[in-house]
Amino acid sequence: MEITFWGTRGSIASPGPDTVIFGGNTTCVEITLSSGRTVVIDAGTGIRALGGSLSKRDGRVDIHLLMTHVHLDHVAGFPFFSPLFDRKTRIVVDGFHKGIEGLRGVFRRNHLDGTWPVAFDDLQAHIEVDDRLGKGELTIDDTTVESHILQHPQGGLGYRFTEDSGSLVFLTDNELRDDGKGIGFRDFVTFCRGADMLVHDCQYIPEEMEIRRGWGHSDTESVVRLAVEAGVKHLVLFHHDPWRKDRQIMAMVDRCSRAIDKAGVSILVEAAREGVTLRI
Repeated sequence: MEITFWGTRGSIASPGPDTVIFGGNTTCVEITLSSGRTVVIDAGTGIRALGGSLSKRDGRVDIHLLMTHVHLDHVAGFPFFSPLFDRKTRIVVDGFHKGIEGLRGVFRRNHLDGTWPVAFDDLQAHIEVDDRLGKGELTIDDTTVESHILQHPQGGLGYRFTEDSGSLVFLTDNELRDDGKGIGFRDFVTFCRGADMLVHDCQYIPEEMEIRRGWGHSDTESVVRLAVEAGVKHLVLFHHDPWRKDRQIMAMVDRCSRAIDKAGVSILVEAAREGVTLRI
């Protein structure tokens, strides 16, 4: 399994000289399964570059698009996904129950003339809607995909991919808290148990959480606690704050590494970087 980050930033795209290392595009992750099939998570602004890459590869574009939720930073790149304008493209949308509604909403023009020049129905790609992940697990070739409800305003879904090579858990826009409304910290420990890689929302540091509690994002302290208690092997910090400079993200990684060392366990920790591929 290969995981390629095309968008790592949260809330709003933030290009500029201070975000060149970890990237300024919003959430989009490509997962290449052991079978070679492509799964994409979310359609943030990073999906534009992914579309260009997919169009240059041999064969038609045939992907599963799993939506975590439909906040703007996770759907804003969809109109710029170039395979949408190719009749040979096939996209299966699954995951969050309002996923297709959110993707369609980017194209709506009924609230202000001139909002967007292309209608969803004008797209050339064949787009199918599936809801298997909302009802249970999904099997794609030899890979099992499971979902878990996120602690985030208006809801969302996280995912666990399991195949012979190992397991990946992807949880973004998720607030880890013991008093979660119906979704507690222990639930996430169970879902992440023994994962080879955990990619988790780590938008904040603990000192920032007091006024941000309830916003649906996590901090270094809670993310490390999850990784340690779940016994994961590799922790990847994700959904970087749009105001966070590269050097500050590096400091967050160092902070997590020190906390892991203090806990007396061995976990590789790093921050997701746009354009980088990790392998399990």
